[in-house]
Amino acid sequence: MSLLAYSLILEYLWKKERPSTLFFVDLFQSTARNYEPLASRMRPRTLAEYVGQDHILAPGRLLRRSIEADKLTSVIFSGPPGTGKTTLARVIAQATRGMFLSVSAVLSGVKDIRELIEKAKDVRQLQGRKTILFVDEVHRWNKAQQDALLPWVENGTFVLIGATTENPFFEVNAALVSRSRIFQLLALGEPELLTIARQAVADPVRGYGLFTVTWEPGALEHLVKMASGDARSLLNALELAVESSVTPFPPPPGTVVPISLVVAEESIQKRAVIYDKDGDYHFDSISAFIKSLRGSDPDASLYWLARMVRAGEDPDYLLRRMLILASEDVGLAEPAALGVVNAASEAFRKVGMPEGQYHLAQAALYLATCPKSNSTSGYFDALKSLETEGDGAVPSSLKDGSRDGAALGHGKNYLYPHSFEGHWVNQQYLPSELGAKVFYRPGDLGYEGQLKVGVVARRELLLSLEADTEPENLTWSQPLRSSWLRRLDQADAGPLADLVAEVFRLASILRHDRVWIAADPKGLFVSQALLLAPEGGVWVSCRDEQAAKELSRRFADLPELQKPVFEGVGWGTLSETNRFEVMLAWGISTVLGNLNQQEVGRRVVVEPDLADGVSLVAWLDRVSLGEEVFQRLHGLERDFLGQSTPAKLLQEKNFELHRFTSNKKRTLKAKEWEGWWTPGRPGSWPEFVLARAPELLPHLRVISSQCPSGSLDWRLSWVIGVKETTPS
Repeated sequence: MSLLAYSLILEYLWKKERPSTLFFVDLFQSTARNYEPLASRMRPRTLAEYVGQDHILAPGRLLRRSIEADKLTSVIFSGPPGTGKTTLARVIAQATRGMFLSVSAVLSGVKDIRELIEKAKDVRQLQGRKTILFVDEVHRWNKAQQDALLPWVENGTFVLIGATTENPFFEVNAALVSRSRIFQLLALGEPELLTIARQAVADPVRGYGLFTVTWEPGALEHLVKMASGDARSLLNALELAVESSVTPFPPPPGTVVPISLVVAEESIQKRAVIYDKDGDYHFDSISAFIKSLRGSDPDASLYWLARMVRAGEDPDYLLRRMLILASEDVGLAEPAALGVVNAASEAFRKVGMPEGQYHLAQAALYLATCPKSNSTSGYFDALKSLETEGDGAVPSSLKDGSRDGAALGHGKNYLYPHSFEGHWVNQQYLPSELGAKVFYRPGDLGYEGQLKVGVVARRELLLSLEADTEPENLTWSQPLRSSWLRRLDQADAGPLADLVAEVFRLASILRHDRVWIAADPKGLFVSQALLLAPEGGVWVSCRDEQAAKELSRRFADLPELQKPVFEGVGWGTLSETNRFEVMLAWGISTVLGNLNQQEVGRRVVVEPDLADGVSLVAWLDRVSLGEEVFQRLHGLERDFLGQSTPAKLLQEKNFELHRFTSNKKRTLKAKEWEGWWTPGRPGSWPEFVLARAPELLPHLRVISSQCPSGSLDWRLSWVIGVKETTPS
């Protein structure tokens, strides 16, 4: 067979395997035929149809740009079931010009991997095309299977797309993780699920648009709420509700299909608890449980205990953890705690489930309030809450940060109670969704009555807290030339490094944020922003063409998709996106001008506060100058510096003010000193003096030639304005 013929056969096979860009479904085909589920029929085919995950797919973000430019590198999508991991891979399949192969890690082995490798090598050698390999449930592969794929990902034979419901840092080969970007997909919110449900009802080809589906008040909302962020679960329930409401199905076009609340409830039943004893949910839940016990919050302690027991956690494991905590976090403050928990453990082994839940609850309550009586009925209040309100999200500050805290920010803002007076600190332990829910109601009898005052007082403080809304990083990737960028960042900032660090602390940039930098002529912010937002992006508005060229040359060696986007002359149009999570700017003019056309979540503006900074007149020799001349110059300097009122201007624009001062020693150069005292530049200090007191010109000439010697106290001051808005 000739090489040309072989190449044509491969081309045919590739096109045959490639997912079709058209998707036709005949709703009226015979029920004897295989019927494709609604969840499969309604899969988005393009990015425009994809609903949710804006934190990684909004216009301008790195992943979206990579897909649209067909320059995707190896990625791993991590998230709960039904959040769109496989669907996103199919969307990529439609967009790429390379060959797309799909395999399930559950059904494939090393032999299948070898066959895929040979196919990809042939396509690369004969057609010059890349191969994208999608591996569903990639964590199911053992180490040998993952190792078999590693060298071919390394040399570019494959671009890997992995999908997993587990924590990739824990379940996926570290070598594969280091060569991939991690994108965390979140459970879909109720507005997004409503959009998906309405699309399915309205679509006449893939959904139920040929019929008139009506909903009893609350029916659709019930399906959405009980789906718990899982689009597949929602669509499966919707399919069952619609197709069981009319007999036979499908009915003639135009038929009214009424969905009652009872039908909706029967269609979705009770939500399954998302829980894996070896995965993230296990570690996050036990972490929250231990931290709640340590933080003396009985309500949160009962909630996390009920959540883990209901999900099937081993009670012996919970008792072992409480035995550890009795010595570790209670210790001699209440020596009986260890005996009480140990007695509860022995009692549980004799009684077993389900009555043993009383002993679990008693041990947890004893540790949380220390000591505690047998008021275990609060445990069942927590269990009832789980049944009626569903599983709330673990607050970010309580998530286990030992494995992926650095990458995803889990546990970032947890306050360690032992570091505070009284070994207690007012912080949120319950999920935000539960708000002011109370599970534990202490009685008035016995030692519990003595504890009641303290428990109620702490609860009042806890209920006064605002919900934990601290964002977390939702992406991760191997640092890209980070040492080079950091050296560049340090070289850029120089003596202003401390100021730049404070600005970025206030900016709180996440890895997936889109950052707009305005009026930064020296590029002090650019390299640090690139380090902090590698999966988001950095856009730079330059004052003129020359400034854009100067800055772009410094980042010319970065890969194309990693470079900052320079907008050229003037402020530019910022054409790629008009929504940004963060804006950084030097100078108040950037917020007083016409730049508010862009939607920005957080604006951080830096402006020198000259009135609070160094005084040039203070360094003059008042004896040789004369007291009268010295006092006149001192008064004029105060008037000159008083013209700058950055704090007032920022307050008028509703910015929150922060001050940053720098007190250092420095030695002045004669030329530098002369420039500060020589007239000629409009708006300068000497021009201001001459406009008010022209008779002082001879004195200015003398002063300009008398540069102070030695090391001088050098005080600089800036006002930093921060303004939070919510992009629409």
